[in-house]
Amino acid sequence: MSNTVIRAENLSKKYIISHQLENSSRYRYKALRDVIADGVKSLTKRFIQRSDVEISNLSREEFWALQDVSFEIKQGEAIGVIGRNGAGKSTLLKVLSRITEPTDGRVTIKGRVASLLEVGTGFHPELTGRENIYLNGSVLGMTRVEIKKKFDEIVAFAEVEKFLDTPVKRYSSGMYVRLAFSVAAYLEPEILVVDEVLAVGDSAFQKKCLGKMEDVSTKEGRTVLFVSHSMQAIAQLTKRCILLSKGNIQFDGNTDKAVRLYIAGSKASNKQPAYYQAPLNKTGNHIAWARVHCSEGEGIHCWGEPITFEFALDIPDPRDSLSFSFQVINELEQPICIFWLFDPKVPYRREAGLFILQCQVPKFRLYMGSYTLRTWFSERRSSTLLESLTNICPFEVTMHGTEREDYEWQSNECAYLEDSVWKITSQ
Repeated sequence: MSNTVIRAENLSKKYIISHQLENSSRYRYKALRDVIADGVKSLTKRFIQRSDVEISNLSREEFWALQDVSFEIKQGEAIGVIGRNGAGKSTLLKVLSRITEPTDGRVTIKGRVASLLEVGTGFHPELTGRENIYLNGSVLGMTRVEIKKKFDEIVAFAEVEKFLDTPVKRYSSGMYVRLAFSVAAYLEPEILVVDEVLAVGDSAFQKKCLGKMEDVSTKEGRTVLFVSHSMQAIAQLTKRCILLSKGNIQFDGNTDKAVRLYIAGSKASNKQPAYYQAPLNKTGNHIAWARVHCSEGEGIHCWGEPITFEFALDIPDPRDSLSFSFQVINELEQPICIFWLFDPKVPYRREAGLFILQCQVPKFRLYMGSYTLRTWFSERRSSTLLESLTNICPFEVTMHGTEREDYEWQSNECAYLEDSVWKITSQ
């Protein structure tokens, strides 16, 4: 008997997008006196009225979010789904979760599916946490006795004991996700589908969820589909990965190769999300923009490769004790390293203008993980902090391309990974 639990055959999903044609009026507004004169029964529905002319000025475009996607997934596999924004990842999960129907093709699923796709789905906002646990279990086909056996584990994992009898509409997004994931994982569906929604939770809970998903797959023999933009999370949980690009499967196979292809595509796209631009309405701007030039582009940096941090300083009032520094901050908000520029000969101490500062690190040995920058720009003589920015220019360090024998790289092993030479002598 086949142990295939998901079979997708030529899956395609089409959406119709409407566009307003140029030079066409967007809306026809009616004045209140005209509305009253017309004897409307509901004022609020007639303040703004779309005309037949406007409708005729709409063009319709077909957008294929998925095109001829085919694959099979075996029982107990943990599968990563990666790709750039708009690649079709979330659409694929919604089709597999029966949230939306495919335009063409078909999908065959054996077993119960629990999905955690976005904050706000799966729970009834007016019901309490306790009531939603039982509701979700019933939807999955479980009896009340079966749900009750898992109830304490669900609550303990979600850490929402104090709010169990509070309507979930009053939960924070983090509380909501904790309970939703716990319900999905502990009510024992044969297939667990998780989107990037876990990013809403704190880093400790994200680590906890990854550990649980790993147990679900390796120890309990259930199937996991996991979408994430964190290559480290994908590498930690999965050995097989589906790489999507523009609605098509670009690669389906070994996770390491899929991640390398994803990184190569990101590098070719020459995009750089590790970037900050000062808002126009922000007062006290001195840092006009900042960016991190990562080795792989798109905010992904390989361990040991050169990295450049770049800042644009706008100096309207030069002073001879101006100083600039920045820290690299980890996902726990802990400063990992600091770089400073206290050179007394820097030009922005003597003249006004826009100055570009580049800090180059020939071999960046920061260990894998997610990081941001925190900047400090001050006038040291008067101990005046002129501007400080936090959580800007997010980027990720990955260990892909750095070989490790015996076992895989593990998160939170260290902050830095230094080069070293070992010598062994016998006495």
